[in-house]
Amino acid sequence: MAVTASMVKELREKTGAGMMDCKKALTETNGDMEKAVDFLREKGIASAAKKADRVAAEGLALVKSEGNKAVIVEVNSETDFVAKNENFQNLVGELASHILANSPASVEEALSQSMNGQTVQEYINSSIAKIGEKISLRRFEVVEKEDGDVFGEYLHMGGRIGVLTVVGGSSDEELAKDVAMHVAAINPTYVSRDEVSPEEVEREREVLTQQALNEGKPENIVAKMVEGRLSKFFEQVCLLDQPFVKDGDQKVGKYVQNKGASVKSFIRYEVGEGIEKREDNFAEEVMSQVKK
Repeated sequence: MAVTASMVKELREKTGAGMMDCKKALTETNGDMEKAVDFLREKGIASAAKKADRVAAEGLALVKSEGNKAVIVEVNSETDFVAKNENFQNLVGELASHILANSPASVEEALSQSMNGQTVQEYINSSIAKIGEKISLRRFEVVEKEDGDVFGEYLHMGGRIGVLTVVGGSSDEELAKDVAMHVAAINPTYVSRDEVSPEEVEREREVLTQQALNEGKPENIVAKMVEGRLSKFFEQVCLLDQPFVKDGDQKVGKYVQNKGASVKSFIRYEVGEGIEKREDNFAEEVMSQVKK
């Protein structure tokens, strides 16, 4: 039976094993998925198989830089307890260093790269066997800066939130870190108003206009009111328009400008954001263990 890419993908998702191992297992078992899973288990390759359906929504974000390159990564675990485990923290650091050095284009490419004599996925799987929880490299981004720029790196709550900023026209690492700290706290969506699409601005303008009309405001002053309220909208979503957390009397843009610098970009990772976390009934879980 011909082994297809979709079959290999399905087996990888079931077992967490490497692509080549999955292909070999399917070939050896003539495409029988269940036998292929058993084949990998027998070889000790699918030690992570029983973890595959678990929800990994905890973990750590980490930022690393070297020269003009930096990386921000998120690696997930199932529990906050494991996120504090030294072995898990070391794994996150090793993955960040690997990605920084090799600049893969995607998570899939990163997982297939060679690391310590095996693929990155296999290396993660060996850590799952040691640590005892599902672990996954969720996302990363490699950023390059110019010689006249500076990286800002900030981790909140030991890596619950990670932020990487690029500040231009400055070598002030403290300034770049302060901006990163602000991003961690306030969570803007854009650097500046220029990044907000005209469609989003127009949609907000329409909503604000209808709100003002519903409040019974005269039509001749609604337009002026809406522009004022739009400024509040930009303050919510645009970094440069926000009051700076360390000096509420100044906007971030003005504060940075007064230092002779500019904010070029930021990336903010909050661990587990967007992942639907499973809500367990603790009493039921305890009873299920007692009955075993």
